[in-house]
Amino acid sequence: MPDAGTLLSEVRRRLQAGEGFALATINLDHLVKLARDPGFRAVYAAQDLVCADGNPIVWLSKLARKPVSLVPGSDMILPLAQQAARAGVPVALMGSTGESLAAAAVALNERVSGLQILAAIAPPMGFDPTGEAARAILHQIDASGARLVFVALGAPKQEAFAAFGREVTPGIGFASIGAGLDFISGRQNRAPDWVKAIAMEWLWRMLSNPRRLAKRYLDCALILPGQAINAFRQR
Repeated sequence: MPDAGTLLSEVRRRLQAGEGFALATINLDHLVKLARDPGFRAVYAAQDLVCADGNPIVWLSKLARKPVSLVPGSDMILPLAQQAARAGVPVALMGSTGESLAAAAVALNERVSGLQILAAIAPPMGFDPTGEAARAILHQIDASGARLVFVALGAPKQEAFAAFGREVTPGIGFASIGAGLDFISGRQNRAPDWVKAIAMEWLWRMLSNPRRLAKRYLDCALILPGQAINAFRQR
């Protein structure tokens, strides 16, 4: 898994060459889904770039003596947008809600000089990331001229959409960034730096929405012992 610098360098190369890509940011929730869903494993195999989005992934890599760097997807939105602006590559925002995307577009334009946002698409509830509606959205993005798409649908939909996009619009890059656009727009509040520094951002997020996230983080906690054993065996 690349560190932030290597990731940005590869994205810059692909943007300048007009090459598409699918970028996923793996975390414990993804490991839970990968263990349960063969379809999600196939989608992950179709990703061109995967980085470690969560301290547990970094800890497990160190336990396996195959260390990787922490590269949170939410932290990469601005650097990726800056790479797009420098390369003269327009971007699109996909997912979340129309209100959040509009606010995220304003915030990104304020922070990234020269950024072109040519499309902002919030799909309806029940959106099939590999169906005809997804195909129509991909053609809409392609027609807009955008060549980098920030996909904020949540796993597994965003990774499935990105993999589908690699087939339908192979010249476009897709970065799956979860709640990143909601953080940028202010729709969700991200944990303060001191909480992130002690690796407790997961607890901050869970307490902010326990009804939706408590079960997810419980499932994550339950797989940690087995993942740690597997990591140790890889030494």
